[in-house]
Amino acid sequence: MKLVTKAAVLYQPKKPLRIEELTIPALRPGQVLVRIAVAGFCRSQLNEIMGLKGPDRHLPHTLGHEGAGEVMAVGSKVRKVKKGDRVVLTWIRSKGHDVPGTFYKTKEGKTVHSGAVSTFLESAVVSENRVVPIPDRMPFPEAALLGCAVLTGAGMVFRTLKVKPGQSVAVFGAGGVGLSAILAASLAGARSIVAVDVSRENLLLAKKLGASRLVRAQNREAAVLRDFDYAIEASGDPRAMERAFSSVQNGGGVCLLAGNPAFGRKVSIDPLCLIRGKRILGSWGGDARPDEDIPRYVKLYSKKKLNLSALIGAEYALDQINRAVSDFRKGMPGRVLIRMQ
Repeated sequence: MKLVTKAAVLYQPKKPLRIEELTIPALRPGQVLVRIAVAGFCRSQLNEIMGLKGPDRHLPHTLGHEGAGEVMAVGSKVRKVKKGDRVVLTWIRSKGHDVPGTFYKTKEGKTVHSGAVSTFLESAVVSENRVVPIPDRMPFPEAALLGCAVLTGAGMVFRTLKVKPGQSVAVFGAGGVGLSAILAASLAGARSIVAVDVSRENLLLAKKLGASRLVRAQNREAAVLRDFDYAIEASGDPRAMERAFSSVQNGGGVCLLAGNPAFGRKVSIDPLCLIRGKRILGSWGGDARPDEDIPRYVKLYSKKKLNLSALIGAEYALDQINRAVSDFRKGMPGRVLIRMQ
């Protein structure tokens, strides 16, 4: 008997996703079959859907790189998880076998590509090194946030920048990653946390999560922010990247870029700022170590020290995913979640 799953499939950029019934292939060594409970939607997926990442060589394909669910089966050589385990799914590599991807089939026999992890499916075949087990007590919606938003945002604060009590942080872009960075900076004891965003609703949520000052990106105030120890850019807007770099202090200020700009977009900086001691870095997933960081964040959540619930925005069923895409583009505050089950 063939196993099947519903999935959101991208056939063409700038076109609605199609909800398809796909045949699940047999597991290869190092692969895991997960029943997805909740998946997170972020700007990286939007950029793929809108064709902003450049030529897409893998169409049609599945989407999603952050989620949580339960293991249904494991392939040979898998030792990290077993059937019945609850897991976080993440695009960031962790321990275990690295299996690049898999292929599903539509009812008509058409091949649908899928990467090492995809989460906009009711059941997904993923690589062993893209899952991390979590305790049964951890709720799936909050757990899903640990697959990308929190791993990246908190990782930038705790691992890359190593923010210390009393330091100042400016965060440009209060989406899922930026809000996670604000939450982590507050936990790290930063004395000043400034949130910059175009959306009033995002800024109000940033205040709830620990921001001490709110700045609308359209206002002149955003262009004249200065002398921060650190700036984190999480909007993907090249202009915000330039402003973030301008906002850090000479002689050691660090600007960390994590946003996803459209393919081909450039930023411009004054090299004299580098000579004066400012630094600019990029972040690939906040230097996260999923096998260490996810259990840590679960413990902080269980001790009510990490308010993951406040990060959650609107929730949609898989059949409503195109509405979720539309609402996300309009600036829905918080992390948009897709409930699969």
